[in-house]
Amino acid sequence: MKSLVIVEHNNKSIKTSTFSTITAASQICDSVDALIVGNQLKEAVDEIKKANGLKKIYVIDKDGLNNPIAENLSTHILAFLKTKDEYTHVLTPSSTFGKNLSPKIATKLDIQQISDIIKVCDSDTFERPIYAGNAIAKVKSNEKIKILTVRPTCFEPCGLTSNVEVENVNLEGVDLSSVSFVAYDESKSDRPELTSAKVIISGGRGMQNGDNFKLLEGIADKLGAAMGASRAAVDAGFVPNDWQVGQTGKIVAPDLYVAVGISGAIQHIAGIKDSKFIASINKDEEAPIFKFSDYGLVADLFEILPELEKKL
Repeated sequence: MKSLVIVEHNNKSIKTSTFSTITAASQICDSVDALIVGNQLKEAVDEIKKANGLKKIYVIDKDGLNNPIAENLSTHILAFLKTKDEYTHVLTPSSTFGKNLSPKIATKLDIQQISDIIKVCDSDTFERPIYAGNAIAKVKSNEKIKILTVRPTCFEPCGLTSNVEVENVNLEGVDLSSVSFVAYDESKSDRPELTSAKVIISGGRGMQNGDNFKLLEGIADKLGAAMGASRAAVDAGFVPNDWQVGQTGKIVAPDLYVAVGISGAIQHIAGIKDSKFIASINKDEEAPIFKFSDYGLVADLFEILPELEKKL
């Protein structure tokens, strides 16, 4: 058996989700390679070379691959797999990157993909959440190649103490697709990224409006925390879409998750349940969020947040 991890990166640095995916691949078998596809990848390759658990890193560095367009990446990955007919498992992070890319690979290989795995039972059997995390399905695959997406929050990132062998791959006759990159509208923030933050403070519909999210900013700054929101707050236009935490937003697993004015819909819980500690502030003592919280405070958030910031 041999596993291949498709590396998620921005051409300069490696996403933490990749290191968690390497851990998952290492639990399937001892022989794990990585494939990184992009343009001007020297800095990213220098970083992924340090990953423990990898036998070899293959690099496809080519003009036109500087943006993560799945139509372009998938054709090159499929061409690579034809030249290396030895992989039994192909893994990507269960992020926007992996969710966009893996189905294209699975479709071309005529293979049934297993999405969002949270546990490796053996090389053929995996667990994944269903019904917004209310149940766990154990799935066994008899496919020759298993195409898997991995929920990064369920696997610890691998160590970074190695110096893995690197091989450049030149693929002849692989053209770019007709899909072209137009623009990337990215929110700029000095705060940590939601999916990798150790501390997150999120607001819900109870914040009442977007201006009131400023009450969370001072606390976030003092805790070095990322800021998030429930779907209700995002749908109401309080904050941008990329703040959304939950089943249909970002899945997070920080050391501390602080939920402020969030009732605790099951879709939100599905996105935060792997957090080490959950602390909640809500004036409704019957709010479902308290059932999932390690610490809960029944109080008016507009009175408590300024006091909390003073204490910090």
